[in-house]
Amino acid sequence: MAAWDSTNRRGPVAPRGPADQAAAFRNLCRSSPWKWQSLRFEYLDRPLTVSAGSPTAAASPDDLVRGWLRRPGALRLETVGGLVIGSTTGINDSRGDLYISSTRKTWLLPPHLVTPVYDDDGLVRRRPEAAYGEPSFGNGRFAAVLDPVELAGNAPVPLEFPNSNAVELGPITEVDHEGRPALETTVSPNLSYRPADPGAPLCRPGRTLLRIDAGTGVCVVSRWLDAPGAGNEQNGYGHWLRILGVDEYMLDDLFLAESMNLTDVRRHISWDVPAE
Repeated sequence: MAAWDSTNRRGPVAPRGPADQAAAFRNLCRSSPWKWQSLRFEYLDRPLTVSAGSPTAAASPDDLVRGWLRRPGALRLETVGGLVIGSTTGINDSRGDLYISSTRKTWLLPPHLVTPVYDDDGLVRRRPEAAYGEPSFGNGRFAAVLDPVELAGNAPVPLEFPNSNAVELGPITEVDHEGRPALETTVSPNLSYRPADPGAPLCRPGRTLLRIDAGTGVCVVSRWLDAPGAGNEQNGYGHWLRILGVDEYMLDDLFLAESMNLTDVRRHISWDVPAE
């Protein structure tokens, strides 16, 4: 993984003005591919379900799922009760056919093997061309949550003209989210906003509350503030994610339908020698 050397910092951190805070928030949204390789989490999706004469419905707590993700494409999801509802099965399959019928895009390297342009705080200012992509579950918003670059674009806009960025940012505050530091703001999408999944964007028209985890660049909270019936903060279109572990060791067996009987090298293996 491309690393940031703190000795490259040019000087002490100065108090941030609104423009610097906005730049730091957008750079954090670009940084996820270089901040972690595996993630253990809990996830709750609140889809937009509107029927005639009915406000936006909120998801039930029973919809909470627990997940294990190892980049580039290994994902396991379970219900709270331990029932497996999703697991990748081909993470070790041969990719020979892919390269035989290859295009230029086929040969792009994974993001952690290329180096972006960092800012003075170690956040990504400009993303290079790479093979981006996260596992998807339910809808494309899940992948956007893991790498919320759609909120910032791959690089800063040339000039801070009104409505030139993908989203307009409100005041940015540092908050605590489930024991981890995060940046919170209210955003409004512009005409240049291009979500990864147009049917399930992170931001809907109007105002959306967003919270980005400072350590991973993952979008841990979104809530559409202008949704019908949004008086209760738990209602409305959005999602909630709690990070339980970052860059933990994960065996292939965790993501496969059938066990490969691999040995977990973290555990001590006893060797009992019979007495003669």
